[in-house]
Amino acid sequence: MPETILVVEDDQPILEMMDLMIHRLGYEPVLVTNGIDALDLVRRTRPSLILLDIMMMPINGWEFLERLRGELKIVDIPVLIFTASPEVEEKMAALNDKNLGVLHKPVTFEELREGIARYLS
Repeated sequence: MPETILVVEDDQPILEMMDLMIHRLGYEPVLVTNGIDALDLVRRTRPSLILLDIMMMPINGWEFLERLRGELKIVDIPVLIFTASPEVEEKMAALNDKNLGVLHKPVTFEELREGIARYLS
């Protein structure tokens, strides 16, 4: 059974593109359009990796990450922040989380492949 990758993204066209690319890479994508539903899903099942958009409602990606790492005490699931926001590295550096990476939108197939491989190898 392929490893599952949870994609938390509120933009439907991006979600569909990620679904296709992740399938093509041989993983099983699980698609969720908001952080609240994603937290509920993580409570029930454990993905191998989370691809996380930052700018979402009702909670943003940073709030999702804070709840994942704090409230749920899940620190070992790797999270790739998937964003167009330029100030993300500064915030990530402050978190000092070895299981946290970034992919900048728009992401290429090769960048996605390398990012996933870095955290699932």
